[in-house]
Amino acid sequence: MLIAEIIRKKRDALVLSSDEIAQMVRGISDSSASDAQIAAFAMAVLLNGMERQEAAALTLAMRDSGDVFDWSDLPGPVVDKHSTGGVGDNVSLMLAPIVAACGAYVPMISGRGLGHTGGTLDKMESIPGYVATPDNDLFSKVVNEVGCAIIGQTAHLAPADKRFYGIRDVTATVESIPLITASILSKKLAAGLGSLVMDVKFGNGAFMSDFDKARDLAVSITGVARAAGLPCHALLTDMNQPLADAAGNAVEVINAIEFLTGARRDARLLEVVIGLCGEMLVTAGIEADRTRARQLAQAALDDGRAAELFGKMVAALGGPSDFVENYAAHLPTAPLQREIPAPDAGHVSAISTRDVGLAVVELGGGRRVSSDEVDPVVGLTGLLPLGAKVEKGDPIALVHARSEQAADMAQSQVLAAYTIGDNPAAAPVLRDIID
Repeated sequence: MLIAEIIRKKRDALVLSSDEIAQMVRGISDSSASDAQIAAFAMAVLLNGMERQEAAALTLAMRDSGDVFDWSDLPGPVVDKHSTGGVGDNVSLMLAPIVAACGAYVPMISGRGLGHTGGTLDKMESIPGYVATPDNDLFSKVVNEVGCAIIGQTAHLAPADKRFYGIRDVTATVESIPLITASILSKKLAAGLGSLVMDVKFGNGAFMSDFDKARDLAVSITGVARAAGLPCHALLTDMNQPLADAAGNAVEVINAIEFLTGARRDARLLEVVIGLCGEMLVTAGIEADRTRARQLAQAALDDGRAAELFGKMVAALGGPSDFVENYAAHLPTAPLQREIPAPDAGHVSAISTRDVGLAVVELGGGRRVSSDEVDPVVGLTGLLPLGAKVEKGDPIALVHARSEQAADMAQSQVLAAYTIGDNPAAAPVLRDIID
């Protein structure tokens, strides 16, 4: 069938067969489909949607457009987690070694920052010497020997998705739930996973701010994953405030090390990390009971096994061998650090989380365009949570900047993002589980 006929069928809200979807994906991969045709197909899907089996067929076809890892020789289950993105979300850095310490294998293929949200890969690249995009042999070796590896997507992993997403990004079709679902799952299936846990964010700092829409996405991903043969659970987590009290790259790595070693742990961050770890251990079959699974994860964190594995992973991927013990000596720091004073007394009653993330981007900690270099040293620390009591002049946060001008700009943005007023009602960080 001609590519144009496939587009016409979806334009007319008809259901595509697996063969038709596979042909469309081949066209994306081998360039027999033009950018205009791919854009038209994406818009037709955005407007008319896809049945679950269509989305599963699209997922599998994009998975098979490149390399697919095979971990069948590993002695334990293979599991990963994916987040839809947020501010101060450094969960992956702690989660991977915790789950590995519990007996699973975590080949975590992560992304870079997108818009106001931080990227796990950018955080890891703030570690001197860390090879974030190793070849397949080194990736496999580290997963086998350490139990986890956090790396970036290679050019040979779901390449059809890479081209498809680039076109969606400039044609106002990113928001399509079936296309988001297929994009996420194609890469995870290409990583050779046995099971997956999703962290789907909602709130003013999330990609999907509305809870019901975020839940629709979680239901879509878990349902399509199962249709594609991948056991998948999803947690819906609140992003109406930064998850950690740090936002940036090196500063979030520091936060992660302090979390792993027990020096300091943000309560909301701990709840999300342990919740996700527990769900991963359940989907991987290591523990059937959710409560017991969370207890196993907490024990691996508290007894130091997770911190030890994180250090081994960093060293195996080219970073310092003593990174966990001497991270302060290895991580770069900003030349200027300045407190941001509260303008009034009261409680932190609201935070525009997206604007906090954009302040980090403006400092240089994220990208305005894809070609931008990310500055690892800039960011924000000491971000006060919702409900925190402050007196006038108390620090709301500490800005890490390259210049006085950049610090002034970030201070203005953070002050605009924070509302000081009455103490708000506490909201749970874990809202729902789709299993």
